[in-house]
This record gives sequence, structure tokens and C-alpha cells, in this order.
Amino acid sequence: MNDTILHVQDIYKSFDGNGVLRGVSMEIREGEVVVIVGPSGCGKSTLLRCINGLEVIDSGSIYLRDEKISGRTKDLHLVRQKIGMVFQSYDLFPHMKVMDNLLLGPTKALNKSKTEVEKEALEMLERVGLKEKAYALPRTLSGGQKQRVALVRAMLMRPEILLLDEITAALDPEMVSEVLNVVIDLARGGMTMAIVTHEMRFAEAVADRVVFLEDGMIMEEGKPEEFFSAPKTQRAQHFLQSFTYASKRDKKSDKNNFED
Repeated sequence: MNDTILHVQDIYKSFDGNGVLRGVSMEIREGEVVVIVGPSGCGKSTLLRCINGLEVIDSGSIYLRDEKISGRTKDLHLVRQKIGMVFQSYDLFPHMKVMDNLLLGPTKALNKSKTEVEKEALEMLERVGLKEKAYALPRTLSGGQKQRVALVRAMLMRPEILLLDEITAALDPEMVSEVLNVVIDLARGGMTMAIVTHEMRFAEAVADRVVFLEDGMIMEEGKPEEFFSAPKTQRAQHFLQSFTYASKRDKKSDKNNFED
């Protein structure tokens, strides 16, 4: 039985003649967490934006299950209902309370009742430790709390796959763990995810597979225990050495435990 949710096939993307993605192909299976790492400017975020239809690819194909989603324009909003995306900038409406931010997508796009969504939203907020903030304005929340709300908002749309683009990049260091722990909880629950991150310890803890991207191409991929302890390519070795990162796996750093 084919359990592939996402199939990216030989995609190219350039900006002003500069090749950002150059023949990228990858698959993500149901329930799998794929973490995409690589140096700045290698095409990581562009890859996620192409998958979600925020950027139009130059060539190649992208499939969600057996349905081709690249090149579509008229019903792109239907595709995005199945592919959730969370950015580093939260993008909460500042004039709307947390609950109103959460209600907007499911009630407008999915035609769900306000009562149904509000009940589900409160349950999810409780899971991420923010139930008491349900009717607060975003300006009263910390960056980590706003990002947890953004994750809840994405999950309320019931996506088949969730794309996370450097969701801790705008956070103060002490707020990082509270967000990453929510992502690890989603992974434990079987959520299919593609994650771009610069947090190597988190990547090692949450990933089922690591994809190393450089210069718009996949240079290496494999299980986290292999990639982080014994990367096959010299470029990946150099990349990992650029981080203050212990190459030996911390046995306590797994899907059940992520602490700073």
C-alpha cells in the first residue's frame, strides 16, 4: 500500500535568473516528520513555499497523494486547506482576539459552525497551555505564545501535512523550547510534517528523516542518528561543525523529551 502523502518530482525554481531550487525530488510518507536543514540561502524556505503554492515552480511536479497540485490556480485555496503552513512571523490579526483568529479559517473556508470550532479550539489551546489566553488580544502574548496559537490555528484546518518554516527564528532563546515541545507532541500524535529549522538539537529529536539541502539541491538525506553522528558528505560534515553541537547523540534527547 502506498502511504506517500507528498511527492516532489524534479522541481526547479529561479528568481531573476538565479536558480534557487535545481532538480529537487523527495517524498514524505504519512505520519513521517522530515526535517530540512542547510545553510542560509540554500532554498529551504522556497521549497516549502513551492509545496504550498505560494511560489510557482518553473518546472517539475508536486503531488499530494495522487493529485497533482503544482500549476493549479483556480482552486489553489482548496489545496492549501490540505497543506497547513506556519511561518516565523505568526501572522495573527492584532485587532482580533485569539479565539477570533482561530475561528476565522474553519468557519469561512471549511463552513464549520462557530460552536464546533470554538469547542475544538479550546481543547487544543489547553493542550498547548494557552486556554486562559483564548479571549486575549495577541499584543498581550509573548512570542512563544503567539507561535503556539499559530500552530493551533493551522491544526484546526485539519491539514494532511503541516509545513513549518523556521518557526523559532523570531523567538528569544527562552521561548524556543515551549514551541518546539508542541511540535514534538504533534509528531508523537502522528502528524505528517516537513520542517525547516536551524535548531539542530531539535531536528535530531523530532525527525524521522533529515534532508540536507545546499545550493538548491539535496546533497544528503538519512535517519537523524546517521546524519548527525556520521554525515556522508564533506559538505554536511562542515555544515554541522559550524554549530555548537555535540555529535554524539544525547540519549535523553528524543521525541519524549526536549529540554534546553
